[in-house]
Amino acid sequence: LNVPAILYFLEKGAQPTRTVYDILRKAEFFKEKERTLS
Repeated sequence: LNVPAILYFLEKGAQPTRTVYDILRKAEFFKEKERTLS
């Protein structure tokens, strides 16, 4: 996954579709993001 691009668009207010959200969740993307924010 292109994490920098995903973060860029999410920070700009992009809302992932359900399918994209499920893919990111399966890849544990949000766990990684939480680590970078804390």
